[in-house]
Amino acid sequence: MGLRKLWQYRSIVREAWDQTTAVATFLCGLHVTNKYLCTFGMAYGPSMLPTFNLTGDLFLADRLSTRFGKVGRGDVVLVRSPEDPRKVVAKRLLGMEGDSVTYVVDPKNSDRSETVVVPKGHVWIEGDNIYNSKDSRQFGPIPYGLVEGKIFWKIWPPKEFGSLGQSRMKDPDL
Repeated sequence: MGLRKLWQYRSIVREAWDQTTAVATFLCGLHVTNKYLCTFGMAYGPSMLPTFNLTGDLFLADRLSTRFGKVGRGDVVLVRSPEDPRKVVAKRLLGMEGDSVTYVVDPKNSDRSETVVVPKGHVWIEGDNIYNSKDSRQFGPIPYGLVEGKIFWKIWPPKEFGSLGQSRMKDPDL
């Protein structure tokens, strides 16, 4: 008698199993997309003014470019912070390994500049707002492995919706 009662619930169990499998598959696909293909992010704060607004901009970042070495000078990239590994920051990539980068040491107080050669396996990053940005000028070149993605599309605010192309580059000579 007990087996007959269980047999009645067979269709309910089957439907529950199918729904659970569909949700699990969706979540796995979402994780793979976010971790390895592309991700949404939000940039806020003064370091990337005027590329990103102070109050926060929503963007889309490509994670494949970094895996295939398709990032270069002038690209805005997602970087795992070398000072706080729990944070991911948006910065402009200004130098690849072997490049000589000249930067103003303390732009608020002097015009003194220094030149650094970016070591092998490292990159040089800076915020677009050199007066208010923690970047390679403070902590030096960062390992290429900390670069997590290339920001390519601005989603929010709606009036700035579109590609984050070379026209927004800090230095036209790059």
